[in-house]
Amino acid sequence: LAAERVHAGAQYSLGRCYALGQGALLDNDEAVRWFRLSAEQGQAQAQFRLGNCYCVGIGVPEDDQTAARYYYRLAARQGHAGAH
Repeated sequence: LAAERVHAGAQYSLGRCYALGQGALLDNDEAVRWFRLSAEQGQAQAQFRLGNCYCVGIGVPEDDQTAARYYYRLAARQGHAGAH
């Protein structure tokens, strides 16, 4: 899989599949895992989605500070419209 070979876009897409239950079983823990891998490589959409997970406690403990301070800020720096 491209996702396993450190392809940020593929990792984000796989996380989205798990988050939505489309093409994979709904699994928030797996979604967060793949979003995190992608976000760590600078993929803005994954940073934003991971921020959302922290904001509402999906697959991770709810933590607004982590969401805002880290993931939303990273996504905003890359021009992600939803993170501003």
